Order: sequence, then C-alpha cells, then structure tokens
Amino acid sequence: MSVFGNIMSKIFGGAAHAQTPAAAGTAATAPAAPASTAAAPAAGSAAAAPSGAPVDVAAILNDHVAKSGQQLDWRNSIVDLMKALGLDSSLSARKELAQELHYSGDMNDSAGMNIWLHKQVMTKLAQNGGKVPDDLKG
Repeated sequence: MSVFGNIMSKIFGGAAHAQTPAAAGTAATAPAAPASTAAAPAAGSAAAAPSGAPVDVAAILNDHVAKSGQQLDWRNSIVDLMKALGLDSSLSARKELAQELHYSGDMNDSAGMNIWLHKQVMTKLAQNGGKVPDDLKG
C-alpha cells in the first residue's frame, strides 16, 4: 500500500478510502477497467466510514496522539502526523509520499517539502470525506 494509502487507512479505518481523490471521485460515476478491478475488493470494507458521513480527522489524530504517550504536533508537522498514526516518518518515507502526491520542489529541501506535504495531506483528507479544521485546509 502507498504511504498516502496507509495514512488514509489509519484515519478512515479501511482500504476503501485509500484512493487518490481523482479515483475516489470517478469510481462511482465512470467505471474504468483498471479502477474497477482495484476498487471491487475494497468495496466490502466501506462500512468503516459510511459515505456521506464526514470523518473527524482532528478527533482521530488527537486520539492517536493521546494513545501514543508522546507530545506530537500533528497540526503543524507531517513527521508528527505520521508518528501519531504509527507510520514510518523517515525522510525516505516522506520522499515516497512526496512522489505519490506529485511534489515538484526540491526533495533535498526537507523543511519546504514537509510543509508542502502537510498541506497536501490535509487537503487530500478533506477531499476524501475528512472533516479537517479550517485552519489546516490548503
């Protein structure tokens, strides 16, 4: 599973939501051979988050932070967000996430990349049915 897919799975609780926003938006309206093959097995796990019911991203992340026993600032740090979810937050994992999300900047500028990644992840979570705090929306 992709890094972003893992983030989606941890927040939404199922592989059914671990699609890119484009795939999620078109899967129900325009069947495509490759997408329908991949989406068919995942459809059975859609009960984890009923469609139309927004998932409170902040509440889920706050809960993960509380359970982690660490002081993590997921609202400002992609590294802390990934740590809160129990995911690999290494530079190589973040570079992989940046590639998945089509980052066009300098991957050697980890600070700039991290800021961009955090904004993109929040935006994509909102696009996939997550209720993201207004101050975190891209």
